[in-house]
Amino acid sequence: MMKGSYRSDSLDREGFIHCSLPRQLVTVANRFYAGQAGLVLLCMEGDRLTAEVRYEAVDGDEFPHLYGSLNLEAVTQVLDFEPNAEGLFDLPPELQQAP
Repeated sequence: MMKGSYRSDSLDREGFIHCSLPRQLVTVANRFYAGQAGLVLLCMEGDRLTAEVRYEAVDGDEFPHLYGSLNLEAVTQVLDFEPNAEGLFDLPPELQQAP
């Protein structure tokens, strides 16, 4: 189990950490991170989060926003997330059956 916490720049700037559901991940990644290598996905267990999660409307969908630091005990898996040869992302096989 990991100990500690993670604070993103968006937490200081906007007051929350941007998160995505598996079904939202590819669209978000390709919109904001196309061609960027060296990314990882942090898979979280909602029941273990100590900060508040709010689902908020953005571009016609509801995205989870974490209003506080991510306690690393909530991270269940860390997946490498590399773009394909065209610089775009595909959903990792480990997440293809997730809701």
